[in-house]
Amino acid sequence: MEHVKGRGSVSNQVSARFGLARHEADGDWCDARTDIDGPLPPLRTTVTELRPKSIVSFNKSPDIPFDRSINAYNGCEHGCIYCFARPSHAYHDLSPGLDFETRLFAKLDAARLLRETLARRNYRVAPIAMGTNTDPYQPIEQRYRITREILELCLEVGHPVSLVTKSDRILADSDVLAEMARRDLVSVGISVTSLDPRLSRRLEPRTASPAKRFAALEALNAQAIPAHAMIAPVIPAITDHELESLVEAAAKAGSRGAMWIMLRLPLEVAPLFREWLETHFPDRAGKVMAIIREMRGGRDNDPRFGERFRPQSPWADLVRSRFRLAMKRHGLGPPGVHLDCSQFRAPSPDGQLSLL
Repeated sequence: MEHVKGRGSVSNQVSARFGLARHEADGDWCDARTDIDGPLPPLRTTVTELRPKSIVSFNKSPDIPFDRSINAYNGCEHGCIYCFARPSHAYHDLSPGLDFETRLFAKLDAARLLRETLARRNYRVAPIAMGTNTDPYQPIEQRYRITREILELCLEVGHPVSLVTKSDRILADSDVLAEMARRDLVSVGISVTSLDPRLSRRLEPRTASPAKRFAALEALNAQAIPAHAMIAPVIPAITDHELESLVEAAAKAGSRGAMWIMLRLPLEVAPLFREWLETHFPDRAGKVMAIIREMRGGRDNDPRFGERFRPQSPWADLVRSRFRLAMKRHGLGPPGVHLDCSQFRAPSPDGQLSLL
């Protein structure tokens, strides 16, 4: 398959789960299309502005350490081929492939909707997670500033937030984050996958380079903004050999700790990842998938609660041991940052803080 430069996915097949119509170009002219019409134009990114009715998503999953999250954007231009959020684009009748990277949605009223949620009498404060589905600092944040508006509101009302990003654009909000950190209201995870910039461009083509991400990690901690490294995902036979080097780089950047997550391939991510392997690493595609299936009970993915983030196999056990030894060698531990919920003061829906 032909790879689109600057994009992660190789194809743009729509989801089969919802019986959406599929379209395929056919005809003899396709074989000579480039000769006749010239090169295809670059695949552009488009943004649709949404007006949702709510912004906070609540969950009861036993696998993740938060029960609520905010995603300011749907779709993500970073284009990480392994992104487990890709299947969500099928709900828009769009492809989890190239559509996910190029046809984005921005939730313009996010801060207003959050204010309304926080103002409810039955609201109970707990840290809000951002960056759990799509990156809050993907390129369009520079234009829309929705993430910053949410952070400013959370600082105003004393609400704790945890952030995960692959972008050094987070440094643009250092002023807000530093004030939140002073009050124990924020923690940041910088997600890193590889130290190799060429491999990074293949895996996650529009993210910040590995060097920029580690520089952001160092800059945040230098400003007393608690930031740690998330080595995620670890990809068998592609990035796993870098595990110790990534832990070492995190320690040198002043990381507060580190964690790792094994590659997951839910729903439409699995066929997209297989296509990517066949395009970029055909020599080891079979080996990679064999290791993944061994860890996931013979399947591409194990979706069961309690098991999704706990790969089981001798190979997975070896990665755990290697990570534990690397952490010990460099004096790192779990990220564990205390976020203070006691400062929260509910706002009124019109923007004023409650005195009660």
